Amino acid sequence: MQIAFTSVVYPALILAYMGQAAYLSKHHNAGLRMRKIGFYVSVPENLRWPVLVIAVLAAVVGSQAIITGTFSIIKQCSALGCFPKVKLVHTSSKIHGQIYIPEINWILMLLCLAVTIYFRDTKRMGNASGLAVITVMLVTTCLMSLVIVLCWHRSVLLAICFIFFFGTIEALYFSASLIKFLEGAWVPIALAIVFMIVMHVWHYGTLKRYEFDVQNKVSINWILGLGPSLGIVRVPGIGVIHTELVSGIPAIFSHFVTNLPAFHQVLVFVCIKSVPIPHVRPEERFLVGRIGPKEYRLYRCIVRYGYRDFHKDDMEFEKDLVCSIAEFIRSGSSEANKTIEEFERDEDKMTVVGTCSTHESGIKISEDDVSNIESVGTSEPREIKSPPLIQRRKRVRFIVPESPKIDTSVREELLELMEARESGIAYILGESYMKAKQGSSMIKKLVINYGYEFLRRNSRVTTYAFSLPHASTLEVGMVYNV
Repeated sequence: MQIAFTSVVYPALILAYMGQAAYLSKHHNAGLRMRKIGFYVSVPENLRWPVLVIAVLAAVVGSQAIITGTFSIIKQCSALGCFPKVKLVHTSSKIHGQIYIPEINWILMLLCLAVTIYFRDTKRMGNASGLAVITVMLVTTCLMSLVIVLCWHRSVLLAICFIFFFGTIEALYFSASLIKFLEGAWVPIALAIVFMIVMHVWHYGTLKRYEFDVQNKVSINWILGLGPSLGIVRVPGIGVIHTELVSGIPAIFSHFVTNLPAFHQVLVFVCIKSVPIPHVRPEERFLVGRIGPKEYRLYRCIVRYGYRDFHKDDMEFEKDLVCSIAEFIRSGSSEANKTIEEFERDEDKMTVVGTCSTHESGIKISEDDVSNIESVGTSEPREIKSPPLIQRRKRVRFIVPESPKIDTSVREELLELMEARESGIAYILGESYMKAKQGSSMIKKLVINYGYEFLRRNSRVTTYAFSLPHASTLEVGMVYNV
C-alpha cells in the first residue's frame, strides 16, 4: 500500500490538481461560468468519458473501503462493549478481520439513499463529505501526537511541533468547511451525535450490568454454608446453567433457588466463548473445573469455539459435555480436608479436557436404548454401569481404561453422573432486565429504563454453540436495579 500510494496515487493526485489549476488560471472566465463541473471542464473532450468511467470505478473502490472500515470499527466497538451486539459473518477462514455485518450494511444503504434523495445536489453532498474528511484528518493528527509520545516514546516537544504544523493547516480547512454548515455540512455532525449517544448509552448500561453481576455473584462461602444439598431439594438429572461469567456463580442461580428451592443433582455452569481463531482443536475445546467439594456435584465448564467452527446439535453437545466432565472426574486429584481458603483459591482452577473423540486413552461414553447390558471381562476396558431404572429413556455407560485403578469416591461420582445423564439434561438460561433504582436522576432513568432497554431488545441476543431443545429449556428472569 505504501509503494502504491507513493508511486501511483500521490503523483496522480498532484498531476490532476496541477492540471486543473493550470486550466483555471488560463481559462478563469470559462471556469467561473462552469464552476459546477470545474474538474470535467479541464479534461480534454476526447478523454472526458474515459475519465468519467475511471471516476465511477474510483468511487466504487472508495465506497467499498468505507464499508469495510465501518465493519471493522463496529466490530471493535462491539468487542469493547461500546456498541450493541450485531451479527458478525466471517467470510474467510484465514483472515480474521475479513467480516460482513448485515445490519450495518443495510443501515449504510438506507443512509446513502436518504442523503441522496434529500439533497439532490452534488454541491451540498460535497460540503458534507468535505467536513467529514477534514474532521477525520484533524482527529487523526491529534491522535498521532499521542502515538508519538506514548507508543514511540519520543519527546513531547516533537509531538507539539507535529500537531502545530499539520494541525494548523487542517484547522484552516476545518474552519472553512464549518462555513458551509447550513449548506449540507451538518449531516456528518448530526450522524456523529446520534451514534455517539447510542454508543454512550450502550456502554453505560453494559458497565452497570457488569458491575451488578460482579457485586452480586454468589461466593463460595455461601455455597459451603448451605451444605452438600445446598439447602434445597436435589432432583434427578443434570442442570446446565448458561452464564457469561468465567469465574464465580451468577446471581441468577441464587435468585432461582431462593424462589424455587429445588435443583438437579448435578449442576454445570457453562460459559461459551468465541476465540479469535478459525478453529479450536477438539482436544482443547473444554475447560472443566469444580466448585466446592466433590459431594456438592457442582462443576464449571468453559466451551471454546472458533469463528469458523461448526456448531453441533444438542445431542452431540450433551454427549461431549458429559464425557468431558467424566474425564475430569477420573483424572482429578483428591480434595479431602480442604479448607475454605483452599476452595476459594482453587475455584478458578480449570483443566483442559477434549471431546469424546480425542480421549483415545481416556474415558469413553456409550448411550443406547438397551435395557440389559452385560459386563465385560477384566481383559477388556471396564464399564461402570448404573443400576436399572424403570422407564428409563436411555442407558449410559462409561468405558474406563484398566489402569490406573479407579478410586471408590471417583467411581461413586461417575455413577451419580451417569444416573443424572439418564434422567435427562435441563438448560437454564438467565434473562436480565435493567431498571434504574428509585431516587435516580431523570437522565439515568431515561438512559437505563428506555434507552438501554430499547437497544437491548432490538440487538442480537447471545448466540449459543448448539441448538437448545425447547422442551428442556427454562428461562429465568431477573430485574437488575442499578
